[in-house]
Amino acid sequence: MKILGIHADRVWYKITKKTKMAEPEPVPEDEMTDCVLLFCCVEKSDEISPEATVTATVESILVRLGRLKAKRVMLFPYAHLASDLGCPGISQWILRSIQTRLAEDGIDTKRAAFGWYKEFEIKSKGHPMADFSMSICPFAGGVCEGECCPKKQEHQEAACHS
Repeated sequence: MKILGIHADRVWYKITKKTKMAEPEPVPEDEMTDCVLLFCCVEKSDEISPEATVTATVESILVRLGRLKAKRVMLFPYAHLASDLGCPGISQWILRSIQTRLAEDGIDTKRAAFGWYKEFEIKSKGHPMADFSMSICPFAGGVCEGECCPKKQEHQEAACHS
């Protein structure tokens, strides 16, 4: 899982056009203030163990939120962070599960529409820790530092069957 995060004063989006993998009945427009925007991209290797991906991602997000003293998150599906995209169905399940688990941990969480082009605005807080990236490796049990673990490399050829 790849994540680009921005600690923001405000995030707003509006869906503009459906893609072939668009989720049905999305929230057409939404916003959140005083939050962390997380551009998220599920990778093929995350499909090997979706539950482990969710667990490792939630743990890593909670650590980051603790550092920022933030309690609000906007999950924003963003396929442009990786070239080895996960299957749409599994990717949606992973993102919905992350949303649910964060909410269970007391984080006010919203999720932007999956598979839709979106117009969006971000007003970053602009402090030294406001922008960050994370590469979550479910095989390492958390954030990868540089090279991914050998187990991930072994599973890199996971095929999309949906």
